Parts: sequence; structure tokens; C-alpha cells
Amino acid sequence: MTTPTSTAITTDATSVTETQDTAGRSPGRLMWTRFRRDRVGVTSAVIVIFFFLVAIFAPVISWLYGKDPYTLYGQDIPGLLNDYGYPILPNGGISSEYWFGLEPSLGRDVFMQLVYGIRTSLGIALAATLIITALGIVIGIVAGYIGGRTDYFIGRIIDLTLSFPSTIFIIAFTPVVESLLVPPDEETPIWLRAVSLTIMLSAFGWAGLARLLRGYVLSLREREFVEAAKVTGASPARIVFKELLPNLWTPILIQSTLLLPAMVTAEAGLSFLGVGMGELVPDWGRMFLRATQVYQNDITYLIFPGVALLIFVIAFNLLGDSVRDAFDPKIKR
Repeated sequence: MTTPTSTAITTDATSVTETQDTAGRSPGRLMWTRFRRDRVGVTSAVIVIFFFLVAIFAPVISWLYGKDPYTLYGQDIPGLLNDYGYPILPNGGISSEYWFGLEPSLGRDVFMQLVYGIRTSLGIALAATLIITALGIVIGIVAGYIGGRTDYFIGRIIDLTLSFPSTIFIIAFTPVVESLLVPPDEETPIWLRAVSLTIMLSAFGWAGLARLLRGYVLSLREREFVEAAKVTGASPARIVFKELLPNLWTPILIQSTLLLPAMVTAEAGLSFLGVGMGELVPDWGRMFLRATQVYQNDITYLIFPGVALLIFVIAFNLLGDSVRDAFDPKIKR
């Protein structure tokens, strides 16, 4: 018969063993161990990696599949589209030849449109996320560490940026910029559209991260290790890079993980509203725009980009939650 005393001794021994196992591990190894135990996080990471691999190897997939996202197969090959421009075969023209069917009217391959659309959306979103993260780190640390009038001035800029109707501004301002840089009789270059979208998304996306890091720095700069560094004569740069920044990587990584799917959704939304990459470039937002015009006669064309975007956003958000829990196990979902 097990007595309460023996149970307590066993529990204490187990706790001591767990403490000894984790005592010699670095914070990174502890985080990785906690993350591996989270099945939802691991599954989400696999899905996210799959999307990135599809985006990276889109040309290889196109070569193996034998088609590209630009050729008008429905118009070039008789018998694929009817007189109204819709696929003749059921379910949007899905067949062994065209795995996800054909785009109504133009007859482009939907599978390749989706694959290259991932490449476009992820490319712009990733560039915007990197710029936003860099701006947020610099501005947030400067505001929190220097304080005073600098903090007040930066704080008001952050408040103004967060309150600004960014979507309306981007829709109205992007055509103006393109008209100033491109002659009326010329088509807007693809690189200019990509750069414009990236800059616009970055210009309105940095404020949230900067405000968050500012709050962390305001609390950290009063800690004993920062005061000790000042007493020893450490320069402000050394304090920022050696004392403050290592303690900010957790919120930076978590917010960046959650920021990327938001940028993908924002890019798709802007393309849907007509200020994205344009008709010639495969894009999820453009596919949604086209799907709203034909869904009554071909609902299949709407399903594929919708499901792909839904899976990607959910997986990335769950991954961000798992990363947050791995860094700070005291936080409960």
C-alpha cells in the first residue's frame, strides 16, 4: 500500500530529476524541446514549410507538370471551353491533364496559377515582413531607450500611423505614384508594382511592432543589468546590442511569425481591390477577383485559392501561437 509520505517522496524525486535534466540546457534547446512536444505546432510548421517549398520550386513544378500559368490553353486547344468561355468538363474542367481545371474565359491552368500565386504573395509578404521587423526594432528601441522628447515624438507618429486608413490610402495613392513614374501609353512594370506594394505595406505595418518593443525597452532599461552596464561605462550601442536586444528576440520572433500571414492576406486583398500585381502576374488576390465574376457558373475556380489561403493563414497563426508557448510556457492559450 502506498502511503502519502512515499507518494510525496516520489513526486519530489521526479521534480528534482526534471530540474536536473533542464538545468544544463540552453534556453534555445528548452524552447525547441517544448515546441517538438506540441503536435499542433509541428503540424503547422510542416504545412508552412510545404507552402514555402512550393513557392521556391514553382518553376520545377511547372517543368514536371508540363504547363505554365501564362499559356491560354482553353483558347489554344479546341474543345476545352464552351461558347461562353466556361470549361466543358464538369467541376471547372478538372481532368488528368488539368488537375485543378481551367480558368474561365482565358483558359489558363488553375493549378499553375495557384502555385505561382503562392510565389507572388509570399515573396511580397516576406519582403514587407522583413522591412517591417527591421523598422519596428530600430524605432521601438530608439523610442524606449532614449525616452524624453524623442519618445514623445515617435509615440505620436506611431499613434498617427495606427489610426491612418491604410487600405484607402494605398488604393488612392498607388495609381498616382504609377502615373508619375510611368508614361500613360506604357504598361506599369511588374517590378514597380511589387516594389510599390512592398513599400506601402511596410509603411503602415511597422507601428504595432515598434509600440510593442518600446514598451519592453521601457521596462528593461530600468533593470539591474542595464544599470550595471551603464556604471561600467558601456556605450549606448553596447547596451542596446548586448543587453537589450537579446531580451527582445522572443517578442520579435513571435510578432514576425504572426505578421507574415497578415501581409499575405493584405497583399491578396489589395490585388482583389485592383491595386495589386495586375492581370498578367499569377496572384491569389487576382484569382479571388476573377472568381467573384464567375462563381455562379463555376464555383470550383473559387474553391482552390480560398482553401489554399485559409489553410496557410490558419497554419501560420497556429505556428505563431506554438512558438509563443514554446518561448514562454507560462502563457496559456
